[in-house]
Amino acid sequence: MPSLNPATTPAPAVDGRYLERFLWLSIATAILTVLIKGAAAVITNSVGLWSDALESTVNLVAAIVALWAIKLSSKPADHNHDFGHGKAEYMSAAVEGTLIFLAAGVIIYSAIGRLLAPVTPEQLGLGLILSTVASLLNLGTGLLLVRAGKKHRSITLEADGKHLLTDVWTSVGVLVAIGLVAIGAAIGADWSILDPIIAIGVGANILFTGFILVRRSVIGLLDSALPEDEVDVVNNAVHAACKDARVEIAQLRTRESGRQRFVYVTVTVPGEWTVRRSHDVADEIEDSVDKAFPGSTTFVHIEPAAEVPAKT
Repeated sequence: MPSLNPATTPAPAVDGRYLERFLWLSIATAILTVLIKGAAAVITNSVGLWSDALESTVNLVAAIVALWAIKLSSKPADHNHDFGHGKAEYMSAAVEGTLIFLAAGVIIYSAIGRLLAPVTPEQLGLGLILSTVASLLNLGTGLLLVRAGKKHRSITLEADGKHLLTDVWTSVGVLVAIGLVAIGAAIGADWSILDPIIAIGVGANILFTGFILVRRSVIGLLDSALPEDEVDVVNNAVHAACKDARVEIAQLRTRESGRQRFVYVTVTVPGEWTVRRSHDVADEIEDSVDKAFPGSTTFVHIEPAAEVPAKT
């Protein structure tokens, strides 16, 4: 049994319904922030706040898609999906990344229009208060989802949390813009042009987050191997199970599918061993890997060792 580094020690497998609770929280947060930011946008007529409210609407759609993905990925294997439904989480992350691209595009487009035809925002104080409250809601929920996603290896939760955190950065940019415009108004200066300029900068920044999510989902759909530190743990577990010096590991492969881990091991055993003895070795390898990473699926292929020709 390999000793596990705390940084790579896996959390126990959790039921999908437990993870769904985080997404219901995300949906509730998105509804509240849409209402709050929408009210702030109507009151101030700020392009930044309108863009912020639009991104929160995208958050709501994304959270609903993420909830669907968690429900689907938690379904057991069936006659059409022998290896389960774990890749549904990558589909959700791809949708979230695409929606971030869409929101950023609309934000930049709207800001350019306002840049060409500046409009001075109104009632900035109330708008700042409402936007700050909404941002704090997103910050708390986003951090909670990212933490839960990393702990339970759910790219869906992590993607949704990062989506909320990009919304926080959008809001911070908007708040800075609105604050500067308010200061300008207080000293008799017209700084309303800062509203669309900062909105453009924020839109460009969140495009990067969308790119990262889409890239990660594509890599997952292409059956990427487990992270290097996890492969090391698997390798140690397999070697620990092969106590007989005549048992050799010929090949070790891994892949991840959402929260699911798959391990493929080819070992060679003496050709004169019985099927039972070889099967016992395979069982020991599967048990060792499962102890290292609970809930993982291990496939062991047994081959006879090449015979050394007798000397004449």
